[in-house]
Amino acid sequence: MASGTEIPAETVAGRKGALSTVISIDAMGGDRGPAAVVAGLVLSAAELPDARFILHGDQAVLSPLLARAPTLAGRVDLRHAERVVTMEDKPSQVMRHGQGTSMFSTIDAVKNGEAPVAVSCGNTGALMAVAMLRLRKLPGVNRPAIACYWPSRNPSGLNVMLDVGADIKAEAADLLQFAAMGTSYARNSLGLARPRVGLLNVGTEEHKGRAELHQAYAQMSAAASAGEFDFVGFVEGSDIPSDRVDVIVTDGFTGNVALKTGEGTAKLISGFLREALGSTLLARLGALLAMGALKRLQARADPRRANGGVFLGLNGTVIKSHGSADATGIAAAVRLAHQLARADLANRIAARVASTGLAGQDAAATGAEAGTAE
Repeated sequence: MASGTEIPAETVAGRKGALSTVISIDAMGGDRGPAAVVAGLVLSAAELPDARFILHGDQAVLSPLLARAPTLAGRVDLRHAERVVTMEDKPSQVMRHGQGTSMFSTIDAVKNGEAPVAVSCGNTGALMAVAMLRLRKLPGVNRPAIACYWPSRNPSGLNVMLDVGADIKAEAADLLQFAAMGTSYARNSLGLARPRVGLLNVGTEEHKGRAELHQAYAQMSAAASAGEFDFVGFVEGSDIPSDRVDVIVTDGFTGNVALKTGEGTAKLISGFLREALGSTLLARLGALLAMGALKRLQARADPRRANGGVFLGLNGTVIKSHGSADATGIAAAVRLAHQLARADLANRIAARVASTGLAGQDAAATGAEAGTAE
C-alpha cells in the first residue's frame, strides 16, 4: 500500500495513450438532462487536458450536443443506450430489468476495465444497486458506504462523512471499515497525510451511545496506528462542520438524516438572508456595499464545488452527482472522478481495509476474552 498523498502519473486501467484518464459518464439521469452533462464535460475538458470520456445515452440526443462542442472532438467515445433509469424506478426493478439503460452501460465500462471510475446524476438507490450487482464488493468489505464532502472550518474547507445512505445500519466491524475507507478517501482527495477520524454519537463522553458504538470505539482506537489515522473519539453533530475532525463515521440512516438536514438548513438560511437583504432600501444599500464579501461567502458555501457522493468499497469507483447539478456541478464531479482515478482509489481502499481490519479484529478478540474472564 502506498503511503502519503502521492498520486500516480497515469491510471492503471482504462488508458488511451500514455497519460490519459478515462471516465465513464451517464448522460441521461439528471434533472437538467444531457445538455447539462455535455456542458459540464466542456468545462472539464478545458481543465483536465489528459481526460477522456465514455459517454452513455441516446445517440440521437447526444450526437447534436457533441457536434456543438468542438473542444470535445476526439475525446468522447459515445455509447448508445436507448433506455433511461428514472428517479421513480425502484432499485430492485432496475437490477432485474436495467440492461440497455445508460446507467447499466456506464457501470459496465468500469466492470470491463475500460475506465476506473463512473459518474452518474441518476437515481441513487438504483445506482448503488447496479454498482453492487456489476462491480461487487472489494475483498474483506462487509458493506459499501457513500461518502460525501461537508463544508468545514478545516484548511481545505471540507470534511468527509460516511455512510450517508448506502445502508441504514452498521455493526462495529462495519464502522471500522468505514473509518478505513474514509481515511483513504480523505488522503487521496483532500491531501491529508494522517486524517483525524471521529465516531458520530449523541455525546463525546465514552459511556454514551449504543453498544456497537462502544465496540467500534475500542476497535478504532486499536486500529488507528495500522490504519494511519488519528482517532479523536466520539464527535457530536455540531462537530461535523468543525476543524476538530476530518472524517466523520456513522451508519447510513444517521448520516443521510444529517446530510438532508444540513442541505435543508442551508437553503433556509440562504432564503432568510435574501429576504433580509431585500427588505428595505437601507438593507439593499448595505447589501450593495457588502457585495464583495457576499460573493466570497457564496463561493465558499456553493454546494456545486463539493458535488459528488462517492461509493466506497466496490471493485471500481462510482460517483453519484446531485440530480439537479448544472454544468458547474457536473464539472466538479468529473474533477473528483479524475483525481480518484489517478489515485487508484479502489486498490488503496482494499489495502487499507485489510490492514485496519486485522488490528480491529485483535481489539475485538481481546475485548471478548476480557468479557469472558469477568
